[in-house]
Amino acid sequence: MSPTHHPAIESWWSSGGFTLVFVATSILYLRGRHRLHSASVRVIPGWCAGSLFLGLISIWVALGSPLAIYDHELLTVHMVQHLLLMTFAPALILLGEPVVPILQGLPRFVQSALRVLFRKSLVQRARRLLSQPAFCWLVSATTLVGWHVPKAFALGLQSDLWHVVGHASFLGAGFLFWWPVVQPWPSVAVWPRWSILLYLFLATLPCDILSGFLVFSERVVYPIYLLAPRHFGMTALEDQQCAAALMWTCVTIVYLVPAALLTTRLLGVRNPSSSEMAQSDLRRTAAAPSPSDSQLVEAV
Repeated sequence: MSPTHHPAIESWWSSGGFTLVFVATSILYLRGRHRLHSASVRVIPGWCAGSLFLGLISIWVALGSPLAIYDHELLTVHMVQHLLLMTFAPALILLGEPVVPILQGLPRFVQSALRVLFRKSLVQRARRLLSQPAFCWLVSATTLVGWHVPKAFALGLQSDLWHVVGHASFLGAGFLFWWPVVQPWPSVAVWPRWSILLYLFLATLPCDILSGFLVFSERVVYPIYLLAPRHFGMTALEDQQCAAALMWTCVTIVYLVPAALLTTRLLGVRNPSSSEMAQSDLRRTAAAPSPSDSQLVEAV
């Protein structure tokens, strides 16, 4: 396969697959939000819907925009994709409080089937495991480091199937990572909130190690880019350094934002932004008392 050809992805986009997912998710979310609003159950602020749509657009930019054409030619573009899929899109979508509106937007017979499924003890145990911060951190770190091992990286670029698997794993790991941080309703805090500061700090370490290695390496770690066409006057080594610096900077800043907001709350400083106030009001409305497993089932 040519390193610049993506038949599986091109087929996906030409068939309108992502457009269908985007539209279906949006309709379900808006329909469920309308149902909740009509029933006066809980009001989800408009900024939440905006955040969710920005998250979906971030996925489109990573996978369906002209940017995706160059991921086999520039490591910097490849890194932008990974940042969008693992760092930006999941956080934005979870800030949109998607779970209950989407469930409420589903047809009634689907809700009934999910209600039965959620009562299964195996599903309950899996949900508790997936909400454990330690597990979320481990999956995130393993996904990040694992896919940047040269052999795995090359496999993802040379195989359409593994290319798609890699993107899906980045997106899934991103959702798991941000779940304990954002805590969208109906999630329940498993660890004390102060521990999330340590969680965020530890999450920067794999990124720092990987980006530091790529920045200071005197050779091109991924040889496939030595054969790719050059763009913007950058050599393959300069492209590698640019990609690593981008990851290092973006991850540090993005993780610093929730850490600063959380620190402010823990220290008792009362100067929240309007978005924080809206989210705080939403949580007081939705999480008093904290949702139990049975409430999660009934929320469907």
